[in-house]
Amino acid sequence: MEKIRVGGILDNSLANGKGLRTVIFLSGCIHKCKGCHNKELQDFNFGIEMTEEEIFNRIEKNAGIIKGVTLSGGDPMEQPMKLVNLCKKIKTLGLNIWCYTGYSFEEILKSDEKSSLLKEVDVLVDGIFDLKSKSEKLKYRGSSNQRIIDVKESLTSKEVVVLDF
Repeated sequence: MEKIRVGGILDNSLANGKGLRTVIFLSGCIHKCKGCHNKELQDFNFGIEMTEEEIFNRIEKNAGIIKGVTLSGGDPMEQPMKLVNLCKKIKTLGLNIWCYTGYSFEEILKSDEKSSLLKEVDVLVDGIFDLKSKSEKLKYRGSSNQRIIDVKESLTSKEVVVLDF
């Protein structure tokens, strides 16, 4: 079984999506956004390799108190196929999944691998972090160019459905 490169796991967070969540920080990002707050996670070799089972067991122990799981990074879309099955298992716990990525929704749809992961995600925060558009007043995103997207509604309606927080 292929291992997932993880930069860290935060068991309980209120800042990385709606409700109390477990956040998995994935290693590797090609975007190199100026002002990135997880710069060390841009390195594809940062962190440790974990099995899907190790990550799932940690989430499962926390499932009684969390509302969902957030995939962050780095960029989870750099390891999409390693995350698809994990996300399916997370769904069996009744948890929702948020994913932060520097790719746009439209770019993800052009990639079969990235689309496979997208289909397992409930909410996508897309777009590169733009230091010029940064605002502390924004909820669940770092810059105003980023969108918080209802993935299921967007895939069904074939147009981007943005959530307002």
